[in-house]
Amino acid sequence: MISEDVQTEFKQKFGYDASRVFFSPGRINLIGEYTDFNGGHVFPCAISMGIYAAYGERDDDQVRMYSANVPDQGIVEFSLADLTYNKANGWANYPKGMMAEVINQGHQIAHGFDLAINGNLPDAAGLSSSAAIELLTGEIINDVFSLNVKELDLVKYGKLVENNFIGVNSGIMDQFAIGMGKKDQAVLLDTNTLDYEYVPVKLGHNVIVIMNTKKHRQLQDSKYNERRAQCEEALKRLQTKLDIRSLGDLTETEFDENSYLINDDVLIRRARHAVFENQRTLQAKNALVDNDLQQFGKLINASHISLHYDFEVTGKELDTLAETAWKQPGVIGARMTGAGFGGCAIAIVDRDKVAAFQENVGKVYEQEVGHPAEFYIAEISDGPREIK
Repeated sequence: MISEDVQTEFKQKFGYDASRVFFSPGRINLIGEYTDFNGGHVFPCAISMGIYAAYGERDDDQVRMYSANVPDQGIVEFSLADLTYNKANGWANYPKGMMAEVINQGHQIAHGFDLAINGNLPDAAGLSSSAAIELLTGEIINDVFSLNVKELDLVKYGKLVENNFIGVNSGIMDQFAIGMGKKDQAVLLDTNTLDYEYVPVKLGHNVIVIMNTKKHRQLQDSKYNERRAQCEEALKRLQTKLDIRSLGDLTETEFDENSYLINDDVLIRRARHAVFENQRTLQAKNALVDNDLQQFGKLINASHISLHYDFEVTGKELDTLAETAWKQPGVIGARMTGAGFGGCAIAIVDRDKVAAFQENVGKVYEQEVGHPAEFYIAEISDGPREIK
C-alpha cells in the first residue's frame, strides 16, 4: 500500500517516524473541456488514484521534501523565509508555491517540516498531479497549523499558484475538482460564478477506464495559452455587437447566428467548441440525473470529436484510443480528458468487458503508435484528507 510505502520512505530519508499521513486525489473531467476559461461549465470528479504524503514536524524554519516519484532529485530543502520560485526545486515548486500563497493570504506557518510524498498518478498524464500536490499541501498546512481556511479558499489559492507562481494561464477546474471532491459524485461547476452542484454518478454495471497514452506533455509548453488567446479574440469580436461576458453565455443558436462577427475560420472553430461543449456539459448532467447512460455516452463521444476537429488538441495518440474504444463491445462512450496533446482518455465500459477492452484497445494502440498504453479503473473519490 502506498500509504505505508510513503511512511517507510519518510523514515529512510529523514531518519525518524512520520507523525501523520495525508492523501489528495487526482481528477478526471467527465465532459466540459476548455470551457473553464471561457465562462462555461465543467463536470469533473476526484478519483481514487492520487498522492500520499508523510509529514513530520521540525523546530526550525527549514522545509525538506522528497518525492518517490522523482527520486533523482533527492531531498529538496528550502527555508520558510525564502518561498520564491526556483527552477532547481522542480516538482517542489508546487508545494512551495502553495505555502507562499497561504502566507500571502495572511496566514502563518509557524515552523518548518519534513515531507515525503509518493503517488500513483502517472507523470504528466493530465490527471492533475500538480493540482493534487497543491491541494495536498494546502490540506496539510491548514490542518497542522489550525488555520481554518475554507476548502473553497484553498482551491482558489491553488489556481493563484498555477497562474502567478508557476506561470500557467489555467482555469480553476483542476483545483476545484480535487478540493471539493465527493465519493461517487461529479461536480457540475459554473466557472463564471463558481456556483456548483453535486451530481451522483450511477454507472450501474459500468466502470470508468482511464487510458494513458504514455505521451508526456508539459502544460506550459503546450498550445494551451494559444488556444486561450484564440478564444479571447473570438469573444472580443462577438462583443462588438453582443452584450456577453464570456463564450459560455451563448447558446448554440446564438453562436451560429452571430459567428459572422468573428470572420475567421480558425477562431470560429475554437469559439464553436467552447460554446457547444458548454451546452453538451449541461445536457450530460441532465442525462446522468435521468439515468440515461446511452445519451451521456453520445455526448462524451461528441465532445471528443469537437476537441479533434474544432479545437485541434487531440493528436494521434488520443484519437487512436478514443476511436478504437468506440468500436469495442460494452463501451458507452470515450473521449480525451484534460488538456490534450497526450495525457489520458477515458471510457465508460461494461465491467465484464474490461479485460477484453484493454486487450483490444491496447493491441491497436501499440500497432498504431509504437508503444503500449496503460489502463486503470478509476473510482470516484473524496477530496484531500488525513488518513487515520
